[in-house]
Amino acid sequence: MRVLFTVFPATAHVHPVVPLAWALQNAGHEVRVAIHPDATRLVTEAGLAAVPFASSEILADAMRWNDNFAMLDTLSDALSLDTAHADGWERQWSGLTSMLRLFTPMLDDLLAICRGWEPDLVVWDQFCVAAAVAARLTGAAHARFLWGQDNIAWLRSQWRHSHGTAAGELTEDDPVAALMSPMLAAHGLPFTEDLLLGQWTIDPMPPALRLPLDLHYEPIQRVPYNGSQVLPEWLRGRPSCPRVCLTLGIGGRGRQLFRESGVPFDEVVRGLAAMEVEVVATLHADLLATVGEVPDNVRLVEYVPLAHLLPTCAAVIHHGGGGTFAAAAAFGVPQIIVPMPFWSEATTARFVAGRGAGIVIDSAGFGVDVLRKELGRVLEDPSLRAGAESLRRELRQAPAPHEIVDVLRALTERHRS
Repeated sequence: MRVLFTVFPATAHVHPVVPLAWALQNAGHEVRVAIHPDATRLVTEAGLAAVPFASSEILADAMRWNDNFAMLDTLSDALSLDTAHADGWERQWSGLTSMLRLFTPMLDDLLAICRGWEPDLVVWDQFCVAAAVAARLTGAAHARFLWGQDNIAWLRSQWRHSHGTAAGELTEDDPVAALMSPMLAAHGLPFTEDLLLGQWTIDPMPPALRLPLDLHYEPIQRVPYNGSQVLPEWLRGRPSCPRVCLTLGIGGRGRQLFRESGVPFDEVVRGLAAMEVEVVATLHADLLATVGEVPDNVRLVEYVPLAHLLPTCAAVIHHGGGGTFAAAAAFGVPQIIVPMPFWSEATTARFVAGRGAGIVIDSAGFGVDVLRKELGRVLEDPSLRAGAESLRRELRQAPAPHEIVDVLRALTERHRS
């Protein structure tokens, strides 16, 4: 079976698909990953074959956001969705579909790749809707791969329900019409819902976090992959005191925490260093540089893979991002989450707290004293460690990547045209 992954060119989007791509490749299937030319290293560093597509002009804006500290600091919460408080969902849906239209020019390149290689299955990032059209035109089966909460499907469902439209029906005021019609009209294709939502969806999110939607989801265990590096000497053994990781992700709004809360990063470092812990802060170099004198029990590291670091940690402090949450949960590490809304951070934080696996601090109430108090609770309360371990076992009930390879093969045979 030939499987083509189509991935949005950002680290946080590439890393989640790598374990599944490995599993398919190890089972003897051919795997290629289509991605923007400037992001191919993210694929090749994982030992996978990269296929560059889309000219430098197409997706150039998206590439400029990729781990660009100055630009990330201007991100908003426009894409954030908390379904428990979603009064402005219609405006948000219009904005999200407008953003997705930026990626429709990828269709010609993707179509050329599919016609040349003839994949049996196209697995596409939920932003890359053009991949579904390319799959349809070349007879391949296709499935979405989620890296977080299924905001797109939930907002689509809300639109259809509130406007009384049937599946596959597009009205003039439907934001999906502006997104899909230019691609479909050029090839004489009718719109069907799977072109927006996949013939099925591969979902690495915990089932308890899955939104109530009438879609075909195939669960998969999210195996932490955060890149690789030569392990520094300090990470090769166990720490002499409780190690605490402070990370705010590699994308999204996490790094705006200190500005939004009004609490400087260096004050947080000094406050945590006063506790009997070892602090490992893995943040952007610009933030690390704001710390003057570094305490002896603090390590400032621009990047270290969480899959290598977290197994040695007693706690992790983060912004609620899906990748950090998943890595911490996979290793049974109690979490302190200060949600910085960008996609589904508030929902994730409530879930962790509800499972007794961590503590939530609202960004408006974030401060050094509060953080020290809550970290003390995490380190001293055995129930939080037990809750984190229980969450780890819960997530491991989902099939591992190698366990769904045969499932994907059967679905591909059923859906190929």
